[in-house]
Amino acid sequence: MDNFWNWMLVLGGAALILLEVLMGGFAGFDLVLIGSAFVVGGAIGLWVGDIYVGLFLGGALCAGYILLGRRWVRRRFLTKTEGHKSGGDAALGQRALVLTPIAPHVAGRVRVRGEEWRAVLEDGASQPIAQGTEVTVTGVDGVTLLVR
Repeated sequence: MDNFWNWMLVLGGAALILLEVLMGGFAGFDLVLIGSAFVVGGAIGLWVGDIYVGLFLGGALCAGYILLGRRWVRRRFLTKTEGHKSGGDAALGQRALVLTPIAPHVAGRVRVRGEEWRAVLEDGASQPIAQGTEVTVTGVDGVTLLVR
């Protein structure tokens, strides 16, 4: 019974790590690090054979991460998306060259920024666009560009 709580730290920490993995990182890596703190504290408590060492170390590591390390981890590892556009979002407002004709209800192909994309006319456009015409990308619908 002396090692019961140390085992609970190890198993609880492992459960937190597994939960983070199964949920696809919904907590932003926090559960992995908190779970790791519990696992390390419980494992050292088991190795030393003292419940108080495990509880203190697990709690101290967890508190240290929350108070000190969390900001650093988030700043360092989480992706910053402000100001960086990719894919179709990067094509918004860009000029594109029509490779295959585009008509109402008929998709065509355009080349924008060196990439070939499927394109359709924006809502309200009724005139077909011939091959070789330069158009402007006005929107994105999935993997299809809206042009005028």
